[in-house]
Amino acid sequence: MPIPETREPARRALLRDDVYARLRDAIVDGTLMPGERVRDQDLAAWLGVSRTPVREALLQLGQAGLVLAAPGRSTMIATLDARDLRGAQSVVAAMHRLAVEQAVSQLGAADLAAMREANKRFAAALRRGDADAAIAADDEFHGIPVKAAANTALVTVLEQFTPALRRLERMRFSSLSGRASVALHDRLVDLCEAGDTEAAAAVSHETWETLRPLIASLEGSTETPAGPADDQVP
Repeated sequence: MPIPETREPARRALLRDDVYARLRDAIVDGTLMPGERVRDQDLAAWLGVSRTPVREALLQLGQAGLVLAAPGRSTMIATLDARDLRGAQSVVAAMHRLAVEQAVSQLGAADLAAMREANKRFAAALRRGDADAAIAADDEFHGIPVKAAANTALVTVLEQFTPALRRLERMRFSSLSGRASVALHDRLVDLCEAGDTEAAAAVSHETWETLRPLIASLEGSTETPAGPADDQVP
């Protein structure tokens, strides 16, 4: 028999994804603070949606380590946990190494130019202490080889674990110069342009390894870090 035309699931999926993205961004940018308790009905009213996509989004956010929820209890925005962040950092670093390995042969002149331009915006944002602009430019920079790699499994993993690291970075972007990371970005583009896959992949991994000092600063602390630990950020 003919397959029925049903558009509702697609609309629901788009709504769920939009709600997830909006809540994720609110957690990363600090609108929803670590330790803050939230209710799905309040979030639904804030976003102008029903409670169903909010609940679905909260489940995804829980899997990403951004919220903590227990049946029958309120949901809390997760605090920065060093152990969880170490795990996320290791995975994200490995995925970006893989992305560059798969992308070098696919990157064209326009891609490389876009990476250089994104890095310029990243450096400018760091100079003026604009954390949001720095994160956006950094996302764009690293997103170009990820897109060129065309590996959907890799993208799925990064979408789950990167937001937790962005929360950590945002706490420090306004107080870090990032000079070392800007230089690493430039080096990465140069190596991609030269077609040196192995070296480019190693540099990509190195940019994410610079998060380790920030994560180490959380060890033994139950509070969100307030000051700089290193001037390197991806």
